Formats: sequence, C-alpha cells, structure tokens
Amino acid sequence: MEKKNVYHFLSLIIPVYKQEATIVKNLRQIKKIIDKIRYPHEIIAVVDGIVDRSLQGIKNANIIGVKTIGYMKNQGKSYAVRLGMSKAKGDYVMFMDSGMEIDPNAISMLLEHMEWYDADIIVGSKRHPASFVKYSTMRKILSYGYYLLIKFLFGLKIHDTQAGIKIFRKEVLKKVLPRLLEKRFTGDLEILVVANTLGFKRIFEAPIKMDYNLGSLTSAATLKSIIGIALDTLAIFYRKNILRYYNRPHHRFLKSKHA
Repeated sequence: MEKKNVYHFLSLIIPVYKQEATIVKNLRQIKKIIDKIRYPHEIIAVVDGIVDRSLQGIKNANIIGVKTIGYMKNQGKSYAVRLGMSKAKGDYVMFMDSGMEIDPNAISMLLEHMEWYDADIIVGSKRHPASFVKYSTMRKILSYGYYLLIKFLFGLKIHDTQAGIKIFRKEVLKKVLPRLLEKRFTGDLEILVVANTLGFKRIFEAPIKMDYNLGSLTSAATLKSIIGIALDTLAIFYRKNILRYYNRPHHRFLKSKHA
C-alpha cells in the first residue's frame, strides 16, 4: 500500500539573547528559506530576557509569520526553547539557534529526514558523515570527548547531542516537556535522554552545515561553560538513574510573564 503524502504544520522556535544588532536580519533570512518549504509553518522568536532592544526590534520589523515572546529575566536558552515549544501549534516542532552559525537550509534537510525515517526526533549533527563543519580543533576534541561521556553515561546512539537544531513530533513533546528541568547548558541532552527513557527510540541524525569558531579556552566564560555542562550532565544522570525522576508521572507546565 502506497504511503500518502501528509503535509504537517511546522513550528520553528528561535531563542534570542542580546542580539539587537543582528536578530531582525537573521529572522528575515530564516523566513526567506522556510517560505520555500512545502509545509505550512510559524516562527516563534523567544527573547530570553529583555536586556536590550531585541524584542522591540523584532516587533517593529513586523515580519509576517513571526510571533514573539519575551520576558524580563534571562532564564537560559533551554528555558526559552521549552517555553516556545509549549506555545507551538505545529505537529512538528523544531528549534534552531539564531546566531546563523548553522545554515538555515538544514531546516528542509531535517524535515526530509523526519519523513523518510518516520522518526520521533531528528537531530542536526556535526558528526554526521555528510556534515560540513568549520570549527576549531580544540572544539572538535571537546565535542568528541563529550560524545564519549554521553555514550558511557546514557547509552545514547546519537553522536552529537549539542548542535542547535532539532525537530520533534508534537506527541513526543507532550510527554517529555513536563519532565524537563534544565534551563541553560544541557537542555538538548535532557530532552533526548527523557524521550529515550519514555520509549521514543526513533531518534536519528541529519547532516548540517556549520561555521563556528570557539573563542579562547582560557577565558573565564568558556571555563565556566565547560564546568556548567559537566555539572548539568551529571545532574541529568542522577535524576535518570538514581532518583528515577523522569519515569514518574509529571504535570508541570512552564509559567512565565511574557510580552
């Protein structure tokens, strides 16, 4: 029996933080690309802390099809993504980093993989054989080391949990979102771990094109990030394997005053 073409509605979540100089240009580029896909869609820009004119700039630009959410206090990228997902109307829900390090043409690539594999989740992966990635040698070493750690701690078959573009079926998110706690460094990992724990095993990788150069690893900010990622990763392991937190029934919902 031939499989019928079903055109899903796509919600694309874009987390935004301190990007008043570039966000409108970036959103217009993303909108130009997403308008070419065959799926009806919406874009939800979530401004993670009203600390500059990013939110006002997006609203003033009045880009058709782009919705905005903003709140006063910075909560972290993972929190912003989850809030956007909770407002999404699509039966496919994607998020993508707004800094344009990842080529937005990956949107259609991930959608095609979603349909091809009939997947629960498709992960954009720097380590996919077909990916084109430009970033520092030290970052490659750190990325590979983190992949080995994740494989050891969680047994995930995904080679890259941290690249900032992923797509989910809405029914997966309905089960996963109420269980998520991470706000900053390892939200991408937590959502994959929880989905896998709940039995959503159809998680596959898709190639991306990425141009990203890591700053000096001696900087205090970078060291803080590395420590934060390590601690948050161990926290996920503790919740999963010691507390069995992710297996419990949950009815949590994000609450935030937003503009």
